Amino acid sequence: MSTFIKHTAVSAALLCLGAAPAYAADIQETPIVEVQQFGGWYLRGDIGMSNQEFDGLDYAGFAGPAVHDFLDDGDFDAGITGQIGIGYQFNDWFRADVTGQYRGKTDFSALDIYDTDGIPGTGDEGTNDYSAKKSEWLFLANAYADLGTYAGITPYVGAGIGGSRNTISNFIDNNVITGGGGYAGSESQWELAWALHAGVGIKATDQMTIDVGYSYLDLGDGKTGTAYNFDGSTSNEAFKFKDITSHDFTVGVRYAF
Repeated sequence: MSTFIKHTAVSAALLCLGAAPAYAADIQETPIVEVQQFGGWYLRGDIGMSNQEFDGLDYAGFAGPAVHDFLDDGDFDAGITGQIGIGYQFNDWFRADVTGQYRGKTDFSALDIYDTDGIPGTGDEGTNDYSAKKSEWLFLANAYADLGTYAGITPYVGAGIGGSRNTISNFIDNNVITGGGGYAGSESQWELAWALHAGVGIKATDQMTIDVGYSYLDLGDGKTGTAYNFDGSTSNEAFKFKDITSHDFTVGVRYAF
C-alpha cells in the first residue's frame, strides 16, 4: 500500500471518529415531550365570617292587632364558620368537592309596634322586643371552573347545592310596656340550600393551595319551637324566619395527594 493511500485511510478514519460525537450530541439534544397528567384528590379546610340577612319575621299573631309594623325589621350579627371537604381536580379547568360546614351561633334582634284597636291613645298600644340565636349545619356538593393560572394565582367561579339544618334557639319576646311577652323553645329543620362561589387559589407548594373565597348562600327558612306567653298560655304557633341568606368570606387550604 502506498504512503498516499495510508494517509488517506487514516484521515478518513479520523473524520469518522470526529463526526460520531456530534451525531451522538444531536441525538441527546432531541427534546422530550412530556404528557401533561391531570386529575387528583384533595382535602380542604376553611374558616370564615358570615354576614346574614333574611326577608322578615312572620307569626300568626301579627294578624290580630288592627295595626302592626316593625320599627326594626331585625338582623343577625356576623358569625364564624368552619368547613372541611374532599374534592377531585379533573383537569386544569374543572374540579368538584363536597363540603360540610358549621355556622356558629349568631345573635338576632328586632322590634315591632302594635295597636289592638287601631285608635291611638286608648292604652292598647305596645311594642315587642325580640331576641334569639341562630346556627346551621350546611352540606353542599360544589363544582368550580378554574379560569387559568397567572403567576401562580388561579381565579375561579363555582356553584353548589345541598341542605342546611337551621336551628333557632333562645327566642324571647319582651313587651316592656305591658310587662308581658313570651318565649319559644329551640327548633331545627332541614332546608334546601344553594350557593354561588368566587375566589382565587394561590399556589404555595406543588401540593398546597391557599384559597381566598366569597360565597353567596341561600339557606332557606328557620323557625322557633311553639311560642308561649309568659303566663303559660300558648297559640300553638311558631315564629318563622323567612329566606335566610348570607354573604360569606373565607380563607383556607386545599391539599392535593
